[in-house]
Amino acid sequence: MILSGMEIEKQIRNGKISITPFEKRLVNPNSYNLRLHNELMTYTDGVLDMKKPLGTERTEIPPEGLVLIPGRLYLGRTFEYTATDFFVPMLEGRSSIGRLGLYIHVTAGFGDIGFSGYWTLEIQCVQPVKVYPMTEICQIYYHTIMGDFQKYVSGKYQDNTDIQPSLSYMDFDDA
Repeated sequence: MILSGMEIEKQIRNGKISITPFEKRLVNPNSYNLRLHNELMTYTDGVLDMKKPLGTERTEIPPEGLVLIPGRLYLGRTFEYTATDFFVPMLEGRSSIGRLGLYIHVTAGFGDIGFSGYWTLEIQCVQPVKVYPMTEICQIYYHTIMGDFQKYVSGKYQDNTDIQPSLSYMDFDDA
């Protein structure tokens, strides 16, 4: 089951969900809006080799906005840090953002129970679109879990403090 917005607030008060910073105005009927931080990362390599660490460069999103170019992958992160050892967090774009042809994740909208950190957003656009820091860009929602489980504790993206490029090279034996 998906938690309602009121239940998300209750679980924050109970310490079973953490969203930092938390603002009540960002609570929705069954989700919480997360905001875009003020920096994006892009890859500098022409070919993205999943067996190697990749070169990246950073771009600050100025207060007056930054135009994103179609066909480019931008990595961003949420302004909010989230954590829960009790629920399965999931991320989706907001409908207002989707209606601009802006995708906030390619495939990684599913979180593991026990994940704590900032969410790296895999941002793409259909046509040029201007983005701004602190835009309510996506929403997090929480599922209950059934059955025994092991928490995500030692993953390569756990407790991150910044935008995370792909660390897929760590999955190969020769890494």
